[in-house]
Amino acid sequence: MTSETTRATTPAADRHPDPLVRIEGLHKFFGDHHVLRGIDLTVGRGEVCVVVGPSGSGKSTVLRCVNQLETISAGRILIDDELIGYREQDGRLHDLTPRQIAAQRREVGMVFQRFNLFPHMTALQNVIEAPMQVKGLKRPDAVRRAHELLERVGLADRAGHYPSQLSGGQQQRVAIARALAMDPELMLFDEPTSALDPELVGDVLEVMKDLARSGMTMMVVTHEMGFAREVGDTLIFMDQGAVVESGHPRDVLSNPQNPRTQEFLSKVL
Repeated sequence: MTSETTRATTPAADRHPDPLVRIEGLHKFFGDHHVLRGIDLTVGRGEVCVVVGPSGSGKSTVLRCVNQLETISAGRILIDDELIGYREQDGRLHDLTPRQIAAQRREVGMVFQRFNLFPHMTALQNVIEAPMQVKGLKRPDAVRRAHELLERVGLADRAGHYPSQLSGGQQQRVAIARALAMDPELMLFDEPTSALDPELVGDVLEVMKDLARSGMTMMVVTHEMGFAREVGDTLIFMDQGAVVESGHPRDVLSNPQNPRTQEFLSKVL
């Protein structure tokens, strides 16, 4: 995308009384590969939006665009009515500076498939690093907050352990605590349990359920249909870079309307 771009500003249909995230006409190309094809999506404040679909459907790319890990090719993303990645002036969009993008990214926490913890730091050190370096939090305050978060994710007794001393599920819970330490408005989860052994999945999902109960706004890419049914407010089914079907998880999972959704769910439920 060039530094100055003229684009249509037609908003996505908004059925949410208090939207936190609005994605409008989102396109993403990787070379000639059209990965996202006009995504329109709204996530209400405090809502859990679960995104499902086959591999290669563009699910993770949507999250990476929201967190500005990928540059969008067309469309726009707004979080709390603030345009992400750009500023608008006289009907034209101008790229934000890296510093401005970093400031926006502080409001969004992201948890990946792989835990991405610093191997040379303990769990506590992993959690306090960003609040101290990015937000300027004093060490005693950062440590106090980190202990609270590690307790919240069930790892109060693992603060001094290094990642190599933790199971995959424990590492993922440290990663969640690390993301929460920045006090984000929005949490993104990109298949957070897919790299875990089956017996470790439950503890991570329980932490995510606790976040949902607390009112955290969440976008979750997952294959855990039980989680989607129990916790989700909206379920989005994507295929070939487009939203094929959306609705309440129980409705979509029990009575999918689109043949492609029916085919997919028949193989995973």
